[in-house]
Amino acid sequence: MSNIKELAYKNRTFRRFDENVKIDMSTLEEWADLARVSSSARNAQALKYVLVTDPKACQTVFDNIKWARDLPDWPGPAEGERPTAYIVVFQDTSISKNTLWDLGLALENITMAAVEQGFGSCQFGNVNRPALKEALGITEETLTLMMVLALGKPVEDVVLVDIPESGKTTYYRDENMVHYVPKRTIEDLIVKKY
Repeated sequence: MSNIKELAYKNRTFRRFDENVKIDMSTLEEWADLARVSSSARNAQALKYVLVTDPKACQTVFDNIKWARDLPDWPGPAEGERPTAYIVVFQDTSISKNTLWDLGLALENITMAAVEQGFGSCQFGNVNRPALKEALGITEETLTLMMVLALGKPVEDVVLVDIPESGKTTYYRDENMVHYVPKRTIEDLIVKKY
């Protein structure tokens, strides 16, 4: 088992995957179970999940998400480099309307487990929610589509770098498609120490 620091540093956002490497439904169920046991505000447990591995359903999800806002000239991964699984996260508003931190905690459990098993993920808030909800056959009014987590075997390198002098945090790629993610230094984040 990897240690938590190693997993946290490897747990990056990936946008290109090896479509030949599938994720089976039992693995998605295992990861959803880790989300299930994550901390939850008031322990209400209002998040629910649609697990997607079927290639046709994966295409439906893919068609309803927008890739990489900060790479405007890139339309998203080409065929052969698309995710092989998705977890679509819903909030059941009949249980709770307060799931802001629940979502982050649940996704962290899922993505850390994925990384530990050699997979990677990309989180999407830019989703055609009405169309995807309808395509997935979710008719319950109380289920609000929160976000989509794309999953697969990464085929790209993601490198953490310090934020440049300009202060820009925008991620970028070089000519070899290496993906760079500027991060603030720890000294920039710690305001005071007592």
